[in-house]
Amino acid sequence: MKVAGFGFRRAASLASLRCALAAAGGAQGIGILATLAPKICSPAFMALAEELGLPICPIGADMLPSLTTPTVSDRIMRRFGTGSIAEATALAAAGQGASLLVSRVLSSDGMATAAIAERTVPDTAKNVTQKDITA
Repeated sequence: MKVAGFGFRRAASLASLRCALAAAGGAQGIGILATLAPKICSPAFMALAEELGLPICPIGADMLPSLTTPTVSDRIMRRFGTGSIAEATALAAAGQGASLLVSRVLSSDGMATAAIAERTVPDTAKNVTQKDITA
């Protein structure tokens, strides 16, 4: 499942979030929207989730320092310990083994960023039977 992670300013509008998501490739295949926990109640973010019919995954700021992102904003690094809120929240919501499909992109008004991550599951998984265990 693909996750769209967002970073945005308090004054970001629904149009800003839509624009950032469109710049990241659009909503096709996205299963979850993620952002920092304190921002999930943003009217614009809630409106986007409702419009797309997608669940919201709040990410605690305490999770961010453990996530390395290809994009590094000095301001975000100083404040949160990671380089990009959009990339870090997408990775965190996608779960262990996730990778970025789309690095952070910016809305045309500069008010929102979006990134897309997906959890990759190895193809080496095997169903284990009782016969395998006793062999």
